[in-house]
Amino acid sequence: MSPILAIILGIVIGAAAALGAYIFFHRRSLNGKKEAILEQAERDAEAIKKEKIIQAKEKFLQLKSEHEQHVNEKNQKLREAENRLNQKENSLNQQNAELGRRLNDAENAKKSLNAQREILEKKADEYNRLSLQVNRQLEAIAGMTSEEARNMLVENMKAEARTAAQAYINDTMDEARLNAAREAKRIVINTIQRTATETAIENAVTTFPIDNDEIKGRIIGREGRNIRALEAATGVEIVVDDTPDAILLSAFDPVRREVARLALHQLVVDGRIHPARIEEVVTKVRKQLEDEILETGKRTCIDLGIHGMNIELVKLIGRMKYRSSYGQNLLQHSREVANICAIMASELGLNPKVAKRAGLLHDIGKVSEDDPELPHALLGAKLAEQYKERPEICNAIGSHHEEMEMTSIISPLVLVGDAISGARPGARREVIESYIKRLKDMENLAGSYQGVTKAYAIQAGRELRVIVGAEEVSDERAGALSSEIAQKIQEEMTYPGQVKITVIRETRSVAFAK
Repeated sequence: MSPILAIILGIVIGAAAALGAYIFFHRRSLNGKKEAILEQAERDAEAIKKEKIIQAKEKFLQLKSEHEQHVNEKNQKLREAENRLNQKENSLNQQNAELGRRLNDAENAKKSLNAQREILEKKADEYNRLSLQVNRQLEAIAGMTSEEARNMLVENMKAEARTAAQAYINDTMDEARLNAAREAKRIVINTIQRTATETAIENAVTTFPIDNDEIKGRIIGREGRNIRALEAATGVEIVVDDTPDAILLSAFDPVRREVARLALHQLVVDGRIHPARIEEVVTKVRKQLEDEILETGKRTCIDLGIHGMNIELVKLIGRMKYRSSYGQNLLQHSREVANICAIMASELGLNPKVAKRAGLLHDIGKVSEDDPELPHALLGAKLAEQYKERPEICNAIGSHHEEMEMTSIISPLVLVGDAISGARPGARREVIESYIKRLKDMENLAGSYQGVTKAYAIQAGRELRVIVGAEEVSDERAGALSSEIAQKIQEEMTYPGQVKITVIRETRSVAFAK
């Protein structure tokens, strides 16, 4: 064998021996680790097993304790229920014994009553026998039967009672009349003293202040077109004269004057014054005035402590601010009547709230535009009934001028309150009322013709301005219409001087660009 081969062989044998030794020792080491891991796993498993056994014992003890507590609570409830049942049984036994005792007492009482009844019946028979015997003896002595004696006694007693009752009635009536007259005077005087209010007379002219005369020219407009448009839109005569810093608005209707005043104020502040703008502002002001009328009605009801009133009645109350009754402001008059009625009702022990409500509503017929042929009292009662007011209030409204029979005790109070309010010195003026009525009749007469859209009495009733629709009335018909209205006014109305009838017919074409 060559030395190189021997060397290689030796190296191979050595490497094999080293590899075998490494494998042997590595296996031995792995076996040792394996045994150590197994021992550690056994120890850990034993520890976990003991811990789980302990936890299971603790859980068992806990569940056992909870079960015992639950069983104890159930036992306690059963014992309490048993005690209650025992108490009820004892109570029922006691009640049963008490009922038995009462039944025995009732039987004894019944026997006693029967015995007493028998005794009373025997005594009653004895009394009737003795009474009959005495009556026969009296009839034999008096020479008349008991029936005749009884009738004679009754007649004598009736005559005496009738005479005494008539005397008592006469004395009572005289005393009642005296006391009633004295008490009525006291109540009325106290009421008048406690409700003393201002009495202001309205007129038919409103003054509109302006800063300079230049504004007058702008209000008049070119060839008077602005002032004509304003008069046609509002129905108010606008007087522009030499009076410095003022323009006069003349109309019998306070609502029209207020619309014209507010419209003029907005136009002057805005600065744009021309016919189209005038119509736009007047329409807007009318809407604002309607809102103000509603607010006035609500504020009046709140001030008087009146609630739950229909909104339409509230609007009518607000319109009273712009109406007058014989020159007296209708809203102030109605508020005064309401307070007077409430005070008198309190003095008489009646319901002051009902009386105050009836007093406030008693003149609503004057501001309504429905059924103008009806008297305002009956129209007011009809409106109150329509808006679900109480029957006694409706009757008080309808009967405050004695045009309806009074069926409510509140009705005389409203009648007296209205008379007291209107009788104050300076409160009313008949001339203004008749003047306003004549102007309204004139406007209504013109408005009854077909084709008439608006009619305004201006210049204190000396001119009637009638506006007609161009589609319904021709130029020839407009001329004839003025003559017909003038003729009818001459035949049906009484008026001083002469009345000028002006019929206005305008043709307008309106289109919209969209």
